[in-house]
Amino acid sequence: MSLLLPLLGFIFVSLLIAAAAMVLSPSGNAIIQRRLGELRGMPEEKPAYSEAAVKTLKQLAKYAPQSPSEMGKLQKRLVCAGFRNKEAITIFMGIRLGVALVAFGLASSPLVGRPSVMLALGMAAVGYLLPSMALGRLAKKRQHRIRLSLADVLDLLVVSVEAGLGLDQALQRVGEELASTHPDLSEELRLVNLELRAGKARSDALRNLADRTGVDDLSSLAAMLIQTDKFGTSVAQSLRVHSDTLRTKRRQRAEEAAAKTGVKMVFPLVFCIFPAIWVVTIGPAAIKFVQVLFPMAQQ
Repeated sequence: MSLLLPLLGFIFVSLLIAAAAMVLSPSGNAIIQRRLGELRGMPEEKPAYSEAAVKTLKQLAKYAPQSPSEMGKLQKRLVCAGFRNKEAITIFMGIRLGVALVAFGLASSPLVGRPSVMLALGMAAVGYLLPSMALGRLAKKRQHRIRLSLADVLDLLVVSVEAGLGLDQALQRVGEELASTHPDLSEELRLVNLELRAGKARSDALRNLADRTGVDDLSSLAAMLIQTDKFGTSVAQSLRVHSDTLRTKRRQRAEEAAAKTGVKMVFPLVFCIFPAIWVVTIGPAAIKFVQVLFPMAQQ
């Protein structure tokens, strides 16, 4: 039994390396097509590595456990992270299962130490959870970027609306202007414009914007614009008031983060800096005490 697990781990890793080599290596037809394209003067196409990898992940996703409630939450997190492709959830499930299998294979092989069943199962569980943690991290980073870019969007919206543009045209123009500096929010505004062109009501398009991003500031902006459109009040004045409110909230968040800094610095100070200071300051005195007191105690 002690030799069976390393043997299985070696076979699994060997099969995994062989499968990766088969996926990443271009086929003969692909090489022929690339050479014919070079002779015809056509631009060289990228190798079909991504397509082969996507197909492999889709095949792995078929064996992954799936539940409707989990798939709904996962789809929402993928949208918040910016992955809106209809195949994104299938690819993510394949990635999660593939990482779990790779972790199990590495823990089963003697490459990382003495193999054991419990260690392999624990590594497989950690590998299964790591993609979800990475996805949540990506979603939070994207929401933070959108939250930081919202102040510039509001300023440009105020200028555009006061210059005579309608709200729909202002959203379109602001999205085009911010495509290079704030691509995440620009893409979301482009989707809003596409929904408006398709005939969807402005209130529904703004609610979809808030739901896709999951940013609370965008939710309050969408609610304000919907109420302004419903009651017929001045859009420019409402945007200006909301911009001032948003800047006040940003200042309060900065003050809150600054107030938390002292508490967060306690743990690095206690566990990293204070021990080094004690060793440097008290260490020589402690060595001297030991050298003086131990002979006296023996006598």
